[in-house]
Amino acid sequence: MKSVLIVEDVAETRRWLGSIVHAAFPDAQLTEAATLRAAQGLLRESFDLALIDLGLPDGSGLDVLRALRNQQSGALCVVTTAMGDDASIVAALSSGADGYLLKEQPAEVLARQLLQLSIGVPALSPAVARRIMEHFRLTGPAAPPDSGLTQRETEVLGLIGRGMRNTEVAAALGLADTTVAGYIKAIYRKLGISTRAEASWHATRMGLASRPTGDG
Repeated sequence: MKSVLIVEDVAETRRWLGSIVHAAFPDAQLTEAATLRAAQGLLRESFDLALIDLGLPDGSGLDVLRALRNQQSGALCVVTTAMGDDASIVAALSSGADGYLLKEQPAEVLARQLLQLSIGVPALSPAVARRIMEHFRLTGPAAPPDSGLTQRETEVLGLIGRGMRNTEVAAALGLADTTVAGYIKAIYRKLGISTRAEASWHATRMGLASRPTGDG
C-alpha cells in the first residue's frame, strides 16, 4: 500500500492509526483529513487504502466511503470506528467497505488485519465477524439453493473465500483475468452483494472456502 488516506477527526487517534499503517506498510505515504469536507477535497488524489471514521464533525464517513467507491474503484476502504452496532456495520458494508475495524483492538492486531488486505483477506474485527455470523444464523442461509450460481461461478466464489485475488483465481482455473472479473460481477448480482468481504462470508457460509476446486 503506497498511498494511504486516514479520515479521523481526533488528532491523537490519527497519529495512532498512522503508526499502525506504518507497522503494516513501512513505505506508505500518509494523507490525513479531519473532516468530511477536507476528505472530499482530497479525493482527486489516488489512494491504495483509506481508513475512514464514521463519526466526523461535519457529516458521516460513509459519504467519503461512497465517493471513493465511485471515483477510485481500486482503493481499499476500511472503516475504523468505535461503533460496533449492527446498523453501522450493515451501512458500511452496504456502502462497499472492504473491512470494519474497531479501535478498541490492540495496535498490533489492527496492523496484522490491515496487512491481510494485501492478500485478499477482509479486515474484520473478531467482534464484527461474530455479529455478521450471528446475523446469518438468524436470517437463514446466505445463499439458498436457488441463488442461480453456475458451477464455474461457485468455484470462483470458493476461491475468493480462500482469500485469492482475481489473478490467482484466473491462474487456478485456467481462465483470463477478464473472464474471472465477469464471473465475479455475475456472482455479486445473483447474491445481491457488492464487496469482496461479503463474497467471502457467503463462501464460508456455503462451505466453499475449504472445498477443493473441480476441473469443470
